[in-house]
Amino acid sequence: MDNIIVFKCGGSSVDDLSEEFFNNIRSLQKQGIKPVIVHGGGPAIKENLSKLNIDFEFVDGLRKTTQEIIDVVEMVLSGSVNSSLTRRFNQANLNALGISGTDNNLITAKPIDYEKYGLVGEVDEVNVKLLKVLLKEDYIPVISPLAVDKLGNRYNINADTAAGAVAKALEAEQLIFVTDVAGILKNDELLSEVTIDEIEQLISEEIIYGGMIPKVKAALNGLEGNVNQVRIVNGKKSVLTKDNHLLGTTIKTNKE
Repeated sequence: MDNIIVFKCGGSSVDDLSEEFFNNIRSLQKQGIKPVIVHGGGPAIKENLSKLNIDFEFVDGLRKTTQEIIDVVEMVLSGSVNSSLTRRFNQANLNALGISGTDNNLITAKPIDYEKYGLVGEVDEVNVKLLKVLLKEDYIPVISPLAVDKLGNRYNINADTAAGAVAKALEAEQLIFVTDVAGILKNDELLSEVTIDEIEQLISEEIIYGGMIPKVKAALNGLEGNVNQVRIVNGKKSVLTKDNHLLGTTIKTNKE
């Protein structure tokens, strides 16, 4: 299998992905790289819950998920968001296939803490065999971050966490978080590279905060496996360098 890069496209960035982003994906494919996409959908979920007058709350940054809410999450993520993003890839002449984490047990999970978070899951296993079949046939899997357990119960998975688990399971060369920011900023300047040892310090200094925390934690999880490198990049200003790297912040185990 050729080199694999897992891209996590944040819910706020899905609609704003530039044409250059899709051109870059095509360029990477020509270099023999196999892209895998995991997407979020937080803003669309919030909008639909509001339309349906369904109350929700966040606990430790995670949306507490009831049975009523998981129905909406699945409708939005595996329905509108996944279909819309897959169409954009196809319109860009990229051979993408939308798939839910619940399809053929692609992602299996267990509850993190049912009493506290409801149907929010942590990943047990990723069906690597299924993904490799798709990649071998030159499909780009576009994955919605839902999961099931052995009893068929559905779980809402944080998209950053899902992307990290997929990258780790596939032993991806890179995990790239495509967001609406340039990367990790310190004093309004982009940090081009940070190490694992520096991450906790940046969190304690509140330079890394809010939604960036799950991203860097997923990055650390990926780096504990065989993922060589994690990057955080801007989907609106997607710039591919001569060595096939998207500009942003690189998170590495050690500085070279």
